[in-house]
Amino acid sequence: MAPNDVAMRKTWAETFKLYAKPVMLSMLILGFASGLPLMMVFQKLSYWLRAEGIDRTTIGFLYWVTLSYTVKWMWSPVVDKLQIPFLKPRLGQRRSWMIVAIAGTIIGLLLIGYSQPSVSLTLTLIGAALLSYSGATLDISVDAWRIESAETDQQANLAAAYVMGYRGAIFFAGMGLLIADQTSWPFSFTVMALAMGVCAGLILLMKEPAVVRKQVGENLTMATRFLVNVVDPFVQFFERLKLWIIPVFLLIMIYRMSDFTMGIMASPLYADLGYSGTVVGSVQSGPGIFATIAGGFLGGIVAFRFGLMRAMLAGAAITLVTNGAYAWLSVTGNPDETWRIVISIVGDNIAGGFVGTVFIAYLSSLTDPANAATQYALLSSIYAFVNKIIAGFSGVLADAVGYMNFFLITASYALPAAVIIVVLMIFAPKAAKGELDLSKEEEDKTSEIFS
Repeated sequence: MAPNDVAMRKTWAETFKLYAKPVMLSMLILGFASGLPLMMVFQKLSYWLRAEGIDRTTIGFLYWVTLSYTVKWMWSPVVDKLQIPFLKPRLGQRRSWMIVAIAGTIIGLLLIGYSQPSVSLTLTLIGAALLSYSGATLDISVDAWRIESAETDQQANLAAAYVMGYRGAIFFAGMGLLIADQTSWPFSFTVMALAMGVCAGLILLMKEPAVVRKQVGENLTMATRFLVNVVDPFVQFFERLKLWIIPVFLLIMIYRMSDFTMGIMASPLYADLGYSGTVVGSVQSGPGIFATIAGGFLGGIVAFRFGLMRAMLAGAAITLVTNGAYAWLSVTGNPDETWRIVISIVGDNIAGGFVGTVFIAYLSSLTDPANAATQYALLSSIYAFVNKIIAGFSGVLADAVGYMNFFLITASYALPAAVIIVVLMIFAPKAAKGELDLSKEEEDKTSEIFS
């Protein structure tokens, strides 16, 4: 029986029962911790900079600081294998790296908050870089923790809990706009830093995944040690997909392109239309967050019951409509009437929750649990690299064609993604569709060869 058939035969009771497991609560917390750093540097900082008079082109290029999420595969083997003294024996491999990464995000938030971007962007950029690289490192360990903590058929549900927590971070970051409006930006960023500190405390209460990882014997040479720990996780992935790696990687690169490219200009649009930080923050932290939660759970349920590829195809269609709604907002938005911005943000958040859930599940299904951190970091870096490079030019494109045409263009990126999904659904083998369950023999293949 195919995995998709199994998924469709599962009852609604079985579906919702999964969300009562303790691991889901942990995933909520980790999703929040992963989302807050990126939301502060991706959305809230761009709103602040625009309000301070920084031009859209500079804001767009500043987004390239988040390329750390793109190249995180370069140090993911370190996070996978390197043991942190003192912390590792007490917390385990995954949680010890989480604590170190969160410490970096706290420092980065404080540096940004106490900088003066209207005077000089130097300290702002340093803080953003530290926040971004620490957040990327946190993502590596969180992704590995998630993959190692549940079976393959539960990854979509864990992804839904992750997205719910992640969108909770969006809610809290939206509160940051309200706080800044009523107090100051330094105080707002300080509150965000304190929230990351609370996450660190909660991580100490979580369980480390009980996963037996491949161990390299002490008698192996440095070259062989490098081959097993670094090269093999990547080679294994390429061997599994063979030529289908081309459409799979292409799909990964463009599936979230609409969200990435339009997202960097959404906050400047709000500022240019005259919406106050209080209004934007209230919408994002009110109906926006509930829409995201609904979208995330909807994505998890659809993927669990009907299969990942069908869910991803639905996500592409939703993205096309909801991202295009920003073109409508750009020509009709009125700060005296908030219903238009509510519709736009709610629609975008439903799509973001849905698409984020099914996409995370798809990437997770392509990885080998024995090399979870390394392989997932590679996959997530593939789509982040192209998307963030293009997103850096968002300000240039918006200046050239105007907001309306800009958002119409970014919404259209969902169309080629939908075409690739249909091709994979019809012709691709199980491995390319994320339906292949990796056996224990495959996980231990390299260990047997080099033992």
